[in-house]
Amino acid sequence: MAKKGQDNPVVYGTEDLLTSLCNSVTRVLNVATQCNVHYSGMVQRITKTCLKPDIGCFVLFDGGFSGLVVINFSAQTAMELYESYMINMGMPKSELAGSHTSDEVANIMGELMNQIVGDFTGKVRRELQTHITQNQPKMLVLNKQLVLSVDTHLDKPEVRRVTFYTGKNNIFYLELAIDRTEFIKLYDFEANEVPDPDALIAQAHAQVAPAPMPSPEPEDHDSLLKSLGL
Repeated sequence: MAKKGQDNPVVYGTEDLLTSLCNSVTRVLNVATQCNVHYSGMVQRITKTCLKPDIGCFVLFDGGFSGLVVINFSAQTAMELYESYMINMGMPKSELAGSHTSDEVANIMGELMNQIVGDFTGKVRRELQTHITQNQPKMLVLNKQLVLSVDTHLDKPEVRRVTFYTGKNNIFYLELAIDRTEFIKLYDFEANEVPDPDALIAQAHAQVAPAPMPSPEPEDHDSLLKSLGL
Protein backbone atom coordinates (compact mmCIF):
# COMPACT_ATOMS: atom_id res chain seq x y z
CA MET A 1 0.00 0.00 0.00
CA ALA A 2 1.01 3.66 -0.16
CA LYS A 3 3.78 4.33 2.31
CA LYS A 4 5.17 7.32 4.14
CA GLY A 5 8.58 8.66 3.20
CA GLN A 6 11.06 10.65 5.24
CA ASP A 7 10.67 13.90 3.31
CA ASN A 8 7.18 13.53 1.83
CA PRO A 9 4.10 12.06 3.47
CA VAL A 10 2.84 9.46 0.97
CA VAL A 11 4.46 7.50 -1.86
CA TYR A 12 2.52 5.42 -4.41
CA GLY A 13 4.55 2.71 -6.14
CA THR A 14 4.11 -0.24 -8.47
CA GLU A 15 2.14 -2.38 -6.03
CA ASP A 16 -0.27 0.48 -5.34
CA LEU A 17 -0.95 0.87 -9.06
CA LEU A 18 -1.34 -2.89 -9.37
CA THR A 19 -3.82 -3.00 -6.48
CA SER A 20 -5.83 -0.19 -8.07
CA LEU A 21 -5.91 -2.09 -11.37
CA CYS A 22 -6.94 -5.34 -9.66
CA ASN A 23 -9.75 -3.50 -7.88
CA SER A 24 -10.94 -2.17 -11.24
CA VAL A 25 -11.03 -5.74 -12.57
CA THR A 26 -13.13 -7.03 -9.68
CA ARG A 27 -15.39 -3.99 -9.55
CA VAL A 28 -16.26 -4.02 -13.25
CA LEU A 29 -16.59 -7.80 -13.60
CA ASN A 30 -18.64 -8.23 -10.44
CA VAL A 31 -21.14 -5.59 -11.51
CA ALA A 32 -21.24 -6.69 -15.16
CA THR A 33 -21.31 -10.47 -14.70
CA GLN A 34 -22.30 -11.13 -11.06
CA CYS A 35 -19.57 -13.82 -11.05
CA ASN A 36 -18.07 -13.01 -7.62
CA VAL A 37 -14.58 -12.39 -9.02
CA HIS A 38 -11.76 -11.96 -6.50
CA TYR A 39 -7.97 -11.99 -6.62
CA SER A 40 -5.14 -13.61 -4.70
CA GLY A 41 -3.47 -11.80 -1.84
CA MET A 42 -0.09 -12.76 -3.31
CA VAL A 43 1.54 -11.19 -6.37
CA GLN A 44 4.29 -12.66 -8.54
CA ARG A 45 7.32 -10.77 -9.81
CA ILE A 46 7.89 -11.97 -13.37
CA THR A 47 10.34 -11.06 -16.12
CA LYS A 48 8.12 -11.05 -19.21
CA THR A 49 4.49 -10.68 -20.26
CA CYS A 50 2.82 -13.38 -22.34
CA LEU A 51 -0.42 -13.96 -24.19
CA LYS A 52 -1.53 -17.51 -23.41
CA PRO A 53 -4.27 -19.88 -24.54
CA ASP A 54 -7.18 -19.89 -24.80
CA ILE A 55 -7.96 -16.16 -25.04
CA GLY A 56 -5.39 -13.44 -24.47
CA CYS A 57 -6.24 -9.77 -24.25
CA PHE A 58 -3.87 -6.83 -24.01
CA VAL A 59 -4.01 -3.05 -23.91
CA LEU A 60 -1.27 -0.44 -23.97
CA PHE A 61 -1.40 2.84 -22.10
CA ASP A 62 0.78 5.93 -22.19
CA GLY A 63 0.96 9.42 -20.73
CA GLY A 64 1.96 10.12 -17.11
CA PHE A 65 3.45 6.63 -17.15
CA SER A 66 3.58 3.89 -19.77
CA GLY A 67 2.61 0.26 -19.50
CA LEU A 68 1.00 -2.88 -20.79
CA VAL A 69 -1.89 -4.86 -19.28
CA VAL A 70 -2.45 -8.49 -20.29
CA ILE A 71 -5.30 -10.74 -19.15
CA ASN A 72 -5.24 -14.45 -20.06
CA PHE A 73 -8.45 -16.47 -19.91
CA SER A 74 -8.99 -20.19 -20.22
CA ALA A 75 -11.89 -21.26 -22.43
CA GLN A 76 -13.97 -22.14 -19.35
CA THR A 77 -13.34 -18.78 -17.69
CA ALA A 78 -14.09 -16.81 -20.84
CA MET A 79 -17.35 -18.68 -21.37
CA GLU A 80 -18.43 -18.22 -17.74
CA LEU A 81 -17.86 -14.47 -17.88
CA TYR A 82 -19.37 -14.13 -21.36
CA GLU A 83 -22.51 -16.12 -20.54
CA SER A 84 -23.00 -14.37 -17.20
CA TYR A 85 -22.58 -10.94 -18.81
CA MET A 86 -25.08 -11.65 -21.59
CA ILE A 87 -27.63 -13.28 -19.27
CA ASN A 88 -27.24 -10.33 -16.89
CA MET A 89 -28.14 -8.12 -19.86
CA GLY A 90 -31.32 -10.13 -20.40
CA MET A 91 -30.23 -12.31 -23.32
CA PRO A 92 -31.67 -15.86 -23.31
CA LYS A 93 -29.07 -18.60 -22.93
CA SER A 94 -30.36 -20.33 -26.05
CA GLU A 95 -29.13 -17.41 -28.18
CA LEU A 96 -25.60 -17.33 -26.79
CA ALA A 97 -22.47 -18.50 -28.58
CA GLY A 98 -21.45 -22.04 -27.72
CA SER A 99 -17.67 -21.78 -28.12
CA HIS A 100 -14.91 -19.48 -26.85
CA THR A 101 -13.64 -19.21 -30.43
CA SER A 102 -16.78 -17.28 -31.45
CA ASP A 103 -16.25 -13.67 -32.53
CA GLU A 104 -19.06 -12.68 -30.18
CA VAL A 105 -17.17 -14.03 -27.17
CA ALA A 106 -14.03 -12.13 -28.18
CA ASN A 107 -16.09 -8.96 -28.66
CA ILE A 108 -17.63 -9.22 -25.19
CA MET A 109 -14.30 -9.96 -23.50
CA GLY A 110 -12.80 -6.98 -25.33
CA GLU A 111 -15.67 -4.77 -24.14
CA LEU A 112 -15.15 -5.90 -20.54
CA MET A 113 -11.41 -5.24 -20.83
CA ASN A 114 -12.17 -1.78 -22.19
CA GLN A 115 -14.41 -1.02 -19.19
CA ILE A 116 -11.76 -2.31 -16.77
CA VAL A 117 -8.96 -0.16 -18.15
CA GLY A 118 -11.31 2.81 -18.46
CA ASP A 119 -12.18 2.47 -14.77
CA PHE A 120 -8.46 2.28 -13.93
CA THR A 121 -7.46 5.31 -16.00
CA GLY A 122 -10.26 7.28 -14.35
CA LYS A 123 -8.90 6.45 -10.89
CA VAL A 124 -5.38 7.42 -11.99
CA ARG A 125 -6.71 10.79 -13.12
CA ARG A 126 -8.63 11.39 -9.87
CA GLU A 127 -6.26 9.95 -7.28
CA LEU A 128 -2.81 10.54 -8.79
CA GLN A 129 -3.65 13.72 -10.70
CA THR A 130 -2.01 12.54 -13.89
CA HIS A 131 -3.40 11.40 -17.22
CA ILE A 132 -2.92 8.19 -19.18
CA THR A 133 -4.49 7.14 -22.46
CA GLN A 134 -5.25 3.63 -23.68
CA ASN A 135 -5.54 1.96 -27.04
CA GLN A 136 -8.44 -0.28 -28.06
CA PRO A 137 -8.06 -3.64 -26.27
CA LYS A 138 -6.89 -6.44 -28.57
CA MET A 139 -8.34 -9.94 -28.16
CA LEU A 140 -6.66 -12.99 -29.66
CA VAL A 141 -7.88 -16.59 -29.61
CA LEU A 142 -4.68 -18.59 -29.16
CA ASN A 143 -3.45 -22.16 -29.28
CA LYS A 144 0.09 -21.34 -28.19
CA GLN A 145 1.91 -18.88 -25.94
CA LEU A 146 3.13 -15.57 -27.37
CA VAL A 147 5.68 -13.42 -25.55
CA LEU A 148 5.02 -9.67 -25.65
CA SER A 149 8.19 -7.62 -25.51
CA VAL A 150 7.80 -4.19 -23.93
CA ASP A 151 11.49 -3.50 -23.31
CA THR A 152 11.60 -1.06 -26.21
CA HIS A 153 8.76 0.97 -24.67
CA LEU A 154 9.78 0.96 -21.00
CA ASP A 155 13.07 2.25 -19.59
CA LYS A 156 13.01 0.26 -16.34
CA PRO A 157 10.15 -2.22 -16.64
CA GLU A 158 8.57 -3.83 -13.60
CA VAL A 159 6.37 -6.83 -14.32
CA ARG A 160 3.79 -8.44 -12.04
CA ARG A 161 1.24 -11.28 -12.30
CA VAL A 162 -1.90 -11.70 -10.19
CA THR A 163 -4.22 -14.71 -10.08
CA PHE A 164 -8.00 -14.14 -10.20
CA TYR A 165 -10.82 -16.54 -9.35
CA THR A 166 -14.46 -16.59 -10.46
CA GLY A 167 -17.45 -17.79 -8.49
CA LYS A 168 -17.14 -21.20 -10.21
CA ASN A 169 -13.44 -21.37 -9.30
CA ASN A 170 -12.29 -20.78 -12.85
CA ILE A 171 -8.96 -18.97 -12.98
CA PHE A 172 -7.54 -16.15 -15.07
CA TYR A 173 -4.35 -14.14 -14.82
CA LEU A 174 -3.57 -10.44 -15.05
CA GLU A 175 -0.08 -9.29 -15.98
CA LEU A 176 1.07 -5.68 -15.66
CA ALA A 177 4.29 -4.22 -17.07
CA ILE A 178 5.02 -0.57 -16.29
CA ASP A 179 7.91 1.82 -15.98
CA ARG A 180 9.43 1.84 -12.52
CA THR A 181 7.87 4.92 -11.00
CA GLU A 182 6.72 6.48 -7.74
CA PHE A 183 4.11 9.14 -7.13
CA ILE A 184 4.96 11.35 -4.14
CA LYS A 185 2.16 13.37 -2.59
CA LEU A 186 3.31 16.97 -2.22
CA TYR A 187 0.19 18.34 -0.54
CA ASP A 188 -3.28 17.22 0.49
CA PHE A 189 -6.02 17.46 -2.12
CA GLU A 190 -9.54 16.17 -2.60
CA ALA A 191 -9.95 13.51 -5.26
CA ASN A 192 -12.74 14.19 -7.72
CA GLU A 193 -16.02 12.41 -7.11
CA VAL A 194 -15.93 8.74 -8.09
CA PRO A 195 -18.65 7.81 -10.61
CA ASP A 196 -21.12 5.12 -9.62
CA PRO A 197 -19.98 1.90 -11.36
CA ASP A 198 -23.50 0.44 -11.16
CA ALA A 199 -24.84 3.39 -13.13
CA LEU A 200 -22.12 3.05 -15.75
CA ILE A 201 -22.76 -0.67 -16.20
CA ALA A 202 -26.53 -0.12 -16.27
CA GLN A 203 -26.04 2.41 -19.05
CA ALA A 204 -24.05 -0.18 -21.02
CA HIS A 205 -26.74 -2.80 -20.37
CA ALA A 206 -29.39 -0.47 -21.77
CA GLN A 207 -28.02 -1.31 -25.19
CA VAL A 208 -29.22 -4.50 -26.81
CA ALA A 209 -25.62 -5.63 -27.25
CA PRO A 210 -22.19 -4.03 -27.27
CA ALA A 211 -21.05 -2.65 -30.58
CA PRO A 212 -19.11 -5.49 -32.24
CA MET A 213 -15.42 -5.01 -32.78
CA PRO A 214 -14.60 -6.09 -36.33
CA SER A 215 -12.31 -9.06 -36.62
CA PRO A 216 -8.92 -8.00 -37.94
CA GLU A 217 -8.16 -8.77 -41.54
CA PRO A 218 -5.30 -11.24 -42.02
CA GLU A 219 -2.90 -8.48 -43.04
CA ASP A 220 -3.90 -6.37 -40.02
CA HIS A 221 -3.49 -9.38 -37.74
CA ASP A 222 -0.01 -10.06 -39.13
CA SER A 223 0.92 -6.38 -38.77
CA LEU A 224 -0.27 -6.40 -35.16
CA LEU A 225 1.86 -9.42 -34.27
CA LYS A 226 4.83 -7.98 -36.18
CA SER A 227 4.54 -4.69 -34.23
CA LEU A 228 4.75 -6.72 -31.03
CA GLY A 229 7.95 -8.37 -32.18
CA LEU A 230 6.26 -11.76 -32.71
